[in-house]
Amino acid sequence: MDEEGNVWVRSGDGERIVGQYAAGGSKKDALAIYVRRYLDLRAQLNLIATRIETVSPDESASALKTLEKQLVEPSAVGDIEALRTRAAGLHARIDERRAEYQAKRQQIRAAALAEKEAIVARAEEIADSVDTPINWRDTRAELMDLLERWRQAQKSGPRIDKPTSDALWKRLSHARKVFEDARRAYFHRLDAQRSQVVAAKERLIARAEEIAHSTDWRETSNEMRRIMDEWKAAGRASKKDDDRLWERFMAAREVFFSARSAHHSAVDQEFAANLQAKLGLLEEAEALLPVDDVDAARAAYRDIADRWEDIGMVPRSDYRRVEGRLREIEDEIRRAEAEQWRRTDPQKKQRSSGMAAQLEALIAELDVEIAEAEAAGDAEKIKELREARTAREAWLAQVTSDL
Repeated sequence: MDEEGNVWVRSGDGERIVGQYAAGGSKKDALAIYVRRYLDLRAQLNLIATRIETVSPDESASALKTLEKQLVEPSAVGDIEALRTRAAGLHARIDERRAEYQAKRQQIRAAALAEKEAIVARAEEIADSVDTPINWRDTRAELMDLLERWRQAQKSGPRIDKPTSDALWKRLSHARKVFEDARRAYFHRLDAQRSQVVAAKERLIARAEEIAHSTDWRETSNEMRRIMDEWKAAGRASKKDDDRLWERFMAAREVFFSARSAHHSAVDQEFAANLQAKLGLLEEAEALLPVDDVDAARAAYRDIADRWEDIGMVPRSDYRRVEGRLREIEDEIRRAEAEQWRRTDPQKKQRSSGMAAQLEALIAELDVEIAEAEAAGDAEKIKELREARTAREAWLAQVTSDL
């Protein structure tokens, strides 16, 4: 500072005036003002150096350029040259950061492009699948998710070049159109098919309602089963229509089957006494077993069978049980008759008598041969003849039992 109140600073370019101080103030206070200005410049430089690693290179370069303009002839007292040197050195790091930043942006753009290409590829796969059986609701939901992913990528993701983005969007829009056209065509056909199903089921309901009050229980039951089979084969309408039609169909069936059930219940109640009577006859019939006298058993069974028919019907739920028991008894009597006939067949008896005589003669001959072999002491011959005699005796016993 000179006597005239000027504040000077010395640098590599020489000395220059940076300001003045008031005559009434102290030199120390005046100098402190310009030192603080220097410290402010240094603080700005420190901040720029620190933020280079966290902000964009362009932002760092802009801030550094502004500071360097301030460092040309700053109204400050301090090592200005050192600040200039340090500021110049930051350009290299900013350039490095710019290269890193550009490389990272390229990676991000490449990833964004890959994401959009994947979205489009999947949408095209969906469009290609419309001629195969698919779940239209789930597949459409997936396509809507793909479109939402595209919108989010457009809204918040990194930008890719417009020609590429437009080309991808055109493909995505085309895939969506193909899907929606196929979907509308499918549901149009489905609506037509369901209309046919509704008409067919309406006709089946009319048939069921027409015979619902019939008392021809057997034939109407068969017809109701046939109508049910046709109902199952008719296909499905919409859930709302199917539920409505099914309710009407079941109501018509319920009229008939409830009446049939009431009829059978009344009949079963009427036939309950018949059941008790037939159970009593079964006890009589079962007492005929085992059969000792075939003729007596057959005569007794015929009497029981006649009374059985006179009694009449039994409840439907018991029919097979009681009829089956009676058939088993009849089968036992028939088997006894067959066995008796087998044993008393005259022709068979005559054949058996002649064969028995022949066997007895053979056995007598074998006895003579055995005696001769014993006299000769031929052990092997004796063994052979005795085995033959044993076989003939067994055969004779069988034939004799048939006589």
